[in-house]
Amino acid sequence: MAEPNAPADETGLERTIGLVGAITIGMGTMIGAGIFVFPGLAVGRAGLGAAVSFAIGTVVAVVIALPTAELATAMPESGGGYYFVSRGLGGFLGSVVGLSVTVGLVFAAAFYLVGFGEYTLAVVAEAGLRAAIPSAVGGVGIGYVLAIVGGTALTVVSILGTEHVESLQNALVGLLIAILVVFLLRSGLDVLGLLGRPRVPAQLLPNGSLPVLTTAALVFTSFLGFAQIAAVAGEVVEPSRTLPRALVGSILVVGVLYVATVFVTAGTFSPPRLQQLGETAIVEVARVYLGVGGAVAILLAGFLATLSSANATLLGGSRVLHALSRDDVVPPHAGRISQRYGTPHFALSFVGGLAICLVVVGRLDTLAEVASFLHLVMYGLMCVAQLRLSRATPVWYDPSFQCPGTPYVPMAGVLASVGLIAFMQSLSQAVGIVIIVFSGLWYRAYADGVTVTPEVNDA
Repeated sequence: MAEPNAPADETGLERTIGLVGAITIGMGTMIGAGIFVFPGLAVGRAGLGAAVSFAIGTVVAVVIALPTAELATAMPESGGGYYFVSRGLGGFLGSVVGLSVTVGLVFAAAFYLVGFGEYTLAVVAEAGLRAAIPSAVGGVGIGYVLAIVGGTALTVVSILGTEHVESLQNALVGLLIAILVVFLLRSGLDVLGLLGRPRVPAQLLPNGSLPVLTTAALVFTSFLGFAQIAAVAGEVVEPSRTLPRALVGSILVVGVLYVATVFVTAGTFSPPRLQQLGETAIVEVARVYLGVGGAVAILLAGFLATLSSANATLLGGSRVLHALSRDDVVPPHAGRISQRYGTPHFALSFVGGLAICLVVVGRLDTLAEVASFLHLVMYGLMCVAQLRLSRATPVWYDPSFQCPGTPYVPMAGVLASVGLIAFMQSLSQAVGIVIIVFSGLWYRAYADGVTVTPEVNDA
């Protein structure tokens, strides 16, 4: 178990992730949902106002990322929010956060894998080969089968070594961003009327303002990627410089891409049509402006993006579980490091296996919102932890980056987290609460008495 009075120095994990790798871990997760799954669903709900929903998500994410960056540079260890909350607010709250967010990452990974299966099928259909594959295998839809295969492959790659994950992320994200830039430039000029007739919808809020807020709560799953950067902080090179840049930079870049994509999507099809098209709506948008070649390129990008999102999420979830094991909150073998590959192979297998099981649920909105719910609880408590530690200043708390605007920025992060939770559907809230209650019961039954909180002078 880690020394309770200071952040651990040794975790058994090697520091191999540089600035580019850290940014691509964050961007790779965020781009997958925000651009290739949500635009049709979001615009179908809120019309052009969905762009405002994504802008709200961007602001909230940046507000939370700033205190996160301070915590991460003071405690550059794997485990992310769990590590920060447990050291700032105590073992009980930290463990509840760690256990519930691990499950939340499993939900998010399943969400991305379902999207991966849909895009894989769309690629096959575009190639004219849909009739060559069965519609189901053993009673399971072929899209879900493909998602299961993809999840299994990603888990194996992650077990083989973090350097393989970083290389895969860099390649996937680099290629899909190149495709997106070409698509958004061409379609954006058309929507604005510079290459064709203007297509901008007349109404910003066709269904009123409330759908903008409920949609912001739904699409916040798109911004969970920055938390994965903090979750692998123990493997980041020069964390004091890399972490703040990667956290804030990845959010701002993808936030701009989100708003631009929604603007183009809303200017191309009506909200009812986009609801009908669902998670692959962006493919049909590309077909309008760039023809079959554009549709194929976006299909490829969507395939890569959902794959990279699942990849980064599985990595982050396993690192949280590894940190929980290190603190004896879960059995020690859960965080055991492979002698051959230097990765937490059991944690990766556990997180990947649960995500694969959840794939068959297939409820994209519920999977996404439960993941968001659990992360928002963590983000709110992280902001509280930063407030407490910045006031108490224990001897070991020496961040190289200080959150600007303290205490107002972290307080705003707490309020924003609670506010987004309030606009979620009741089913997602109920499932999230059940997971949190179960996490608390687990702590009381298994880990009660485990001390991970540093000595903090509140005077």
